[in-house]
Amino acid sequence: MDTKQIEYILKIADEGSVTKAAEKLFITQSALSQQLQKLEKELGAPLFVRSKSEWTLTPEGKVYVENAREMLRIKQKTYTMIADMVNTHKGYLSVGMTPGRGSDMFAYVYPRFHDLYPEFTIEPRELSVRQQQDEIRRGELDIGFVTLTDQQRTIDEYIDLFREEIYLALPEKYPIDPKFLSGNDPYPVIPLSLVQYEPFVMMYKESTIRKLVDQIFRDAGFAPTVLFETSSNTTILSMIRARLACGLIPYHYVKKHPKGVKFYRLPFHPTWKVCVTYQKNSYLSNAAKDFIQLVDEYWNHGK
Repeated sequence: MDTKQIEYILKIADEGSVTKAAEKLFITQSALSQQLQKLEKELGAPLFVRSKSEWTLTPEGKVYVENAREMLRIKQKTYTMIADMVNTHKGYLSVGMTPGRGSDMFAYVYPRFHDLYPEFTIEPRELSVRQQQDEIRRGELDIGFVTLTDQQRTIDEYIDLFREEIYLALPEKYPIDPKFLSGNDPYPVIPLSLVQYEPFVMMYKESTIRKLVDQIFRDAGFAPTVLFETSSNTTILSMIRARLACGLIPYHYVKKHPKGVKFYRLPFHPTWKVCVTYQKNSYLSNAAKDFIQLVDEYWNHGK
C-alpha cells in the first residue's frame, strides 16, 4: 500500500509550509509542490490557502487531512496485526518519554526489551508531554510515557502505570519546628504554609506539573514568590541545594536521595500519574505491549 502522497500532504499541513515540509521529507520543494498540484487537480479543489507566512487548510483540505490520518492509522494497524499473526520479531517502535526521568527508564527497559526482540528497532524520543500528545494524535509516535493529571488527558488512549506523590524540597539545613519531626519517618509531614514567605523555583508554566503545583499552592491558601522558572527538575534541585529557594518535586527525584536537599510530605499528599498513551482506536503490537510491561515493572518494582 503506497501512501507516500498522503504522507506528503499531511507533512505540509503539520508544518504549515511547503518549504518546511520538503526539508523534513528530504525532497525538493518543486517535487512536493508537483505532488500537491497533482492531487488538487485530481480532487478538483484546493487543499491549502497559500500565503507567504503560513499555509492553512481549506474546508476541503480539512476533510482530506482528517480522513488521510485515518487511512494511515488503518494501514499501520493492518501491518502490525499481520506481523503479530506471523509472529515476526522484526519491526519498529517509536517511544516518547519526558526529559529527565525518561533516560533512567529507558536505560532500565531497553536491554531487557532487546533480549526479547533483538531484531527490533526502537526509536526513543525525548519530548514534553504536550509534544508527545500532539505526535500521538498525528500518528507520528507509537507510544508515549507521560506524567499528568486526569484533566490533562486528550481523547487518545491512556493506561495508568503508577501514581506518584509530589514532595516539598528544602535546603538540607532549613530549620523546621521539632514538633513536626517526631518519629522515624524519613519524610515527615509538614504544612506548606510553613514556608509561604520563602522563594520558590518552579517548572515553566507550560509544563503539566505546573498546573498541579499551582493548585497545590491554592489549596494551601497562598501564592508563592517565584524566584526562577525552569524546564528541569534537576535545576530545581540544584537551586535548592544552593539554598536559593524551595521547590515541589516528584517522587522519582526524591528516591535518588540528592545531597544537600531534605524532602517532606504534604498533609494532603498531592499526586499525579505516570501513564502510557497511544492513538485512539489503534492496535498495540505484541512488542509494544511487552515494552509497556517492562516499563510497568520499572515503575512498580524498581521504585
